[in-house]
Amino acid sequence: MMGKRFCGLVYAVLYGYLVLFAVAEITDPSEVSALVAVMSRLIDPMNNLGNWKEGDPCLLKWTGVLCFDTIDETDGYLHVQDLHLLNMNLSGSLAPELGQLSRLRILDFMWNDLTGSIPKEIGNISSLVLLLLNGNRLSGSLPEELGKLSNLNRLQVDENNISGTIPKSFANLTSVRHFHLNNNSIVGQLPPELSNLSTLLHLLVDNNNLTGYLPPEYSELPALHILQLDNNNFSGTEIPATYGNFSSLVKLSLRHCSLQGAVPDLSRIPRLYYLDLSGNQLTGPIPSNKLSDDMTTIDLSENSLNGSIPASFSDLPSLQRLSLDNNFLDGSIPASIWQNMSLSSSARLSLDLRNNNFSSVLGDLDPPNNVTLRLGGNPICTSANIPNIDQFCDSEPEDDETITNSTNSKCPIHSCPTDNFYEYVPASGDLCSCAAPLRIAYRLKSPSFSYFDPYANLFEAYVTSSLNLSIYQISVDSIAWEKGPRLRMYLKLFPHANSSTFNTSEVQRIRDIFTSWKFPGDDLFGPYELLNFTLLGPYASLNPETQRTGISKGVLAAIVVAAIASAVVISAAVTFLMTRRHARNQQKI
Repeated sequence: MMGKRFCGLVYAVLYGYLVLFAVAEITDPSEVSALVAVMSRLIDPMNNLGNWKEGDPCLLKWTGVLCFDTIDETDGYLHVQDLHLLNMNLSGSLAPELGQLSRLRILDFMWNDLTGSIPKEIGNISSLVLLLLNGNRLSGSLPEELGKLSNLNRLQVDENNISGTIPKSFANLTSVRHFHLNNNSIVGQLPPELSNLSTLLHLLVDNNNLTGYLPPEYSELPALHILQLDNNNFSGTEIPATYGNFSSLVKLSLRHCSLQGAVPDLSRIPRLYYLDLSGNQLTGPIPSNKLSDDMTTIDLSENSLNGSIPASFSDLPSLQRLSLDNNFLDGSIPASIWQNMSLSSSARLSLDLRNNNFSSVLGDLDPPNNVTLRLGGNPICTSANIPNIDQFCDSEPEDDETITNSTNSKCPIHSCPTDNFYEYVPASGDLCSCAAPLRIAYRLKSPSFSYFDPYANLFEAYVTSSLNLSIYQISVDSIAWEKGPRLRMYLKLFPHANSSTFNTSEVQRIRDIFTSWKFPGDDLFGPYELLNFTLLGPYASLNPETQRTGISKGVLAAIVVAAIASAVVISAAVTFLMTRRHARNQQKI
């Protein structure tokens, strides 16, 4: 009897061990140890990473860990594909062991409170496509080793405390499209070598401590759409005349850069939308050649420009803002600037001509209500011969653009269940449909316009088409302009008309598009960033990061089959041993 019990115990232990073995080493052990090391460096006061303390990362769906859905044939393991730890209230530092995640494609620690430096070991992850570290308190220099990331598409380290220079090795990032290094303490010269980056779309290095000169070679960047270098100190240098040769540039922003010399002729740039050269020491006249018909914004304020307003400024059909204040311009103000425009009811035109030497108006001073004209500090304000001149010569600041959508006023009050955060679908009209929206904090980092309202419908179409939703499913709940200028937005996405909530897979699909930067590029709206993806009401219990294991049912089935097969083998072996032992015992009797 004792022998049978012993053998039964052996069988149970071996069976349990084998099943455990079959599921315990699904993820590459070196990657498991790397994640454990990452966790050891983090402070997680909200316990968002509570399930990182035991088990297999891929099999047990560790929060934020997305694995490839097939086992690697070369080593028999699953590998970590993405690490999504956006906005999880994490502090602490980044572990060098991140470099052991050798198959990683997305590394996302955005909007936490991390300190310390960026580990140079991240440069070993040759598969990395998105490196997203913005919105922390990281310090130290950018590691030279990051220049080895030949598959990197997006480098976002903005809004940190990064110092040091931009490594010349970044010129080796042959796949990069987005450099977002703004709002740090980066010093030194912009590397001319970056002109070799034929895929680069956006170069945002504003609000740093750069010095030196503007590399004229940047005009050779064939794909560059946005060059934003505001609030640096290129003291005593000029804007290269070659910048008029940009072939794809949409936005050129060099505000408060201590630049001198003349305004270059930019009329040959075919699709320039936005030009900001304000707050420098530029001199001479404004070039007379006509700029692109797409121009929405021209800001040449706070310089030392002289001469008159170019006649070509009266032939810019998309213009929203013309700021020429605080210069030495003179002559007449052409009323044709606003008279030649066909302004829709949602359009706005702001003309700031204050503190110059304008003495008259060429035409009638009767701009429509959606045109703001500011003339204070000019000799024209002392003219008694111009009716209503006083209303254009005050110094009241222009109101900032804001949008706040209210609920459907045609619908009964309190008919939607507020306890679960349901509300009327704005586009449902008289139907008064109730649904629970997804709430998304979203920001345009470098838009190419000054006023959003004329482009609101276009923006809604852009977002819904990118998400494969219908136009009635979006509501831009509010907007607010921030320094940059950047446009912060609060979006609500509603489920289809025949449903009051999104299902789990739809929530995950929509979030994946935002967090993987799958939106197509757009010249007007520029680069965006996800600030928050808020799950309230019926979505409150859903944590998308724990839904994203990436392991297919086929792989799980293979694991189970392997465990069962192994158990059968060990069972047969144990049975054979038991039979032999029983036979020997019988012979002894």
